[in-house]
Amino acid sequence: MADRPADSGPTHEREITSRVDLCLPDGRLNPDAVGWTRQPLHRANLRGWGRNKRFEYWCVTTPTHLVAVNVSHADYRVTYAAFFLDFATDRTVQIAERSMLPLGTPMPLTSGEGGVRARGRSIALGFDETPAGTRLRARSARLSVDLLVDRPAGHESLGVVVPWNDRLFQYTRKDNCLRAQGRVVADGQAYEFDPDTAYASLDHGRGRWPYSIVWNWGAASGRCGGREIGLQLGGKWTVGTGMTENAIRVDGRLHKIGEELSWFYDSHDWLAPWRIVGSRVDLVFTPFHDRAAHSSWLVVESDEHQVFGHYSGHVVTDEGERVPVDGLLGWAEEVRRRW
Repeated sequence: MADRPADSGPTHEREITSRVDLCLPDGRLNPDAVGWTRQPLHRANLRGWGRNKRFEYWCVTTPTHLVAVNVSHADYRVTYAAFFLDFATDRTVQIAERSMLPLGTPMPLTSGEGGVRARGRSIALGFDETPAGTRLRARSARLSVDLLVDRPAGHESLGVVVPWNDRLFQYTRKDNCLRAQGRVVADGQAYEFDPDTAYASLDHGRGRWPYSIVWNWGAASGRCGGREIGLQLGGKWTVGTGMTENAIRVDGRLHKIGEELSWFYDSHDWLAPWRIVGSRVDLVFTPFHDRAAHSSWLVVESDEHQVFGHYSGHVVTDEGERVPVDGLLGWAEEVRRRW
């Protein structure tokens, strides 16, 4: 079963170039915050309790393996997670646990301006900002991570505020093409991450979501034909809001795509090829691994398929240049969530 084409009309998005609060003093969405940025300029001054969502997700890929670490805070619960995949053997290590009514897991108001520390029963996580970049650490019985993600001056990332209404809204910052180095140890075997081939991607989120939501997300970083290319592709959850989270990066420059993309994939065969299409994007994604996860607890439920693979096709810059994409490593996902 394939996803139906989306409305591909332009969304007339506004670029924000100065710092802005996400919320008004009463906790509702600040209209001046609706738009997109190249730098992390939004201060997520959320108020209230029970519907706020705050999360930090990092995924670091190499040509042969990857690791992802995540802290997700939803007021009444916090989730800690880490995932490792060896491409050659398809061996995985996955740790995930949930803590209800957490006493405190600090999450910075502005992306890149504060660390995240979290400790569960089976895993401890730390994402710390340093003068050299962001240090990612995880410690558990089966998996340990110590990576440094470079943060070059002037690096452009995509920040977007998606407004469902003045009480339900999301700020997301998606970053890619960040070089990383360090070591990961999975089940006693050490893996070196070389900054010449290791790329980190960030999903930073702050907002207040509807109870039930579905989204697509695709991302990739790497080099094709001597060009450094980053893909940031979204779908479903932004339809009708006037904003998208779609952008491409070519040789360090971010190019915003202000239209919904059409996603085609088979939800009965997640490893079949996907296709993502728009006026400036035409990509085929060929997966090689499906990370499936399902959880249900009272009224909270999550069903997700994150598939890792390679993108091929082309993208088009703001200037109209058609840039080929060939075998770019990344992922695509469908997530259905009630929270």
